[in-house]
Amino acid sequence: MNAPLEPHDRILRTYTEPEVTALLRELHERGKPFGIQWGSAAVNGSTIDGRLLVSFGDTSVATLLNLLALLREGLRTS
Repeated sequence: MNAPLEPHDRILRTYTEPEVTALLRELHERGKPFGIQWGSAAVNGSTIDGRLLVSFGDTSVATLLNLLALLREGLRTS
């Protein structure tokens, strides 16, 4: 598995709201078999230093990407 993204990683500034929304859809689909569901998760339009926030605790896109990486890795090894 790759090293986790840090919330201040410059690549996170390149993600758009539609891209993050697509990542949230992927999180919902990949998380279903593991009981990981955030029905209310959405891009909340807020930013910190140019980085979009996701509204499940106003977390950063880095957290979303790191969760997806864990789920993708779990599916490959199961």
